[in-house]
Amino acid sequence: MAARNRGRKLASTDTVNDTHVKENTQRKPQEPNSTDAPIAPPKSGFILKLSFFFSIPYFYLLFYHYKIEQELKRSILINAVLSLAGFFVTLKLIPVASRYVLRRNLFGYDINKKGTSQGTVKVPESLGIVIGIVFLVLAIIFQYFNFTADSNWLVEYNAALASICFMTLLGFVDDVLDVPWRVKLVLPSIAALPLLMAYAGHTTIIIPKPLVPYVGIEILDLGCIYKLYMGLLAVFCTNSINIHAGINGLEVGQTVVVASAILIHNIMQIGASTDAEYKQAHAFSVYLVQPLLATSLALLSFNWYPSSVFVGDTYTYFAGMTMAVVGILGHFSETLLIFFLPQVLNFLLSLPQLAGFVPCPRHRLPRFDPQTGLLTGTDDGTLVNFFLRQLGRKSEKSLCIYLLVFQATACCFCFVLRYFLAGWYK
Repeated sequence: MAARNRGRKLASTDTVNDTHVKENTQRKPQEPNSTDAPIAPPKSGFILKLSFFFSIPYFYLLFYHYKIEQELKRSILINAVLSLAGFFVTLKLIPVASRYVLRRNLFGYDINKKGTSQGTVKVPESLGIVIGIVFLVLAIIFQYFNFTADSNWLVEYNAALASICFMTLLGFVDDVLDVPWRVKLVLPSIAALPLLMAYAGHTTIIIPKPLVPYVGIEILDLGCIYKLYMGLLAVFCTNSINIHAGINGLEVGQTVVVASAILIHNIMQIGASTDAEYKQAHAFSVYLVQPLLATSLALLSFNWYPSSVFVGDTYTYFAGMTMAVVGILGHFSETLLIFFLPQVLNFLLSLPQLAGFVPCPRHRLPRFDPQTGLLTGTDDGTLVNFFLRQLGRKSEKSLCIYLLVFQATACCFCFVLRYFLAGWYK
């Protein structure tokens, strides 16, 4: 959830909880006069530097370090060109979509700037819908260049797109209707159904070598339990990004970092393997993650501090489902969970409040001091507040950078761990 107070008009037929209605009706008279300013231009310079930084290791591995088949490299490059086009299309569409959502009163006020002039600006929200639409269009167009009508991967590819589309729609419904948490936990399970029903891959796991003498087998077929695991992974990925949020740029930033790590991991696996099907599984992941990364970078140019748009639950659900899908169909769900280490820690810190053992406020955000512009950590169980309690008061921008560096460190730790365990663990 982004750090905002929602400013939608509530009709008499709206089914929202009493706390939400009370909060809006009580606070609205106390709010300063809101400002309908046009959104700020994208922070293109920052995004270009960030893109260049992430692209160096990726293209080095793709073109120089590994000898990848020309046909496979051609498909990856076509997908990259389409993704680049999607980046510029997204940059153009976000300001247009912002005007439409403001017209329909889909906006919020940035809580972490309350008491300042920026805290009175109406910030358009649910802009993740633009990213989802552009992503799906790119992914569908790419089929023309890569998949034939009899391709074995076409069914699972379209099932993956159906799940992502379903999750994007449900995320937008959540943004509009503000559904309760107990329903949010169910939504990813519903959205994952197309993928689970179309999944025709293996349902086996490789037993770690140190455990083989005790288990007695090297490969274990889990059957339906494996599909249950796939569904639970989709639920975790979507909700973990959604609750590891609250400051400008964090939701999109963590997606950019993890997506970059996934791309590098895929190229490393393609280059190191001689199994054609294994290579195709990781190429499948690349085909979905490249457009995710490109469109997310375009959104980050508007969402980086100070944010001129809010991404909404639409984006967090979309991004989480996309990464869950590529982890499942690319058969690297264990690696994906290590990439998600900060999200796992945030979930563990949040669990007492989410389970109801500890009182859970509506917004589990730091306290903002308008005099100094600094955030102070509260006792709420989030990684954001934990960092502030450990590191002291920080500005919103510096706190986001610390959290994204921690995310990148977790991804690097995963690569180091895989390197040292290769050949011994599996």
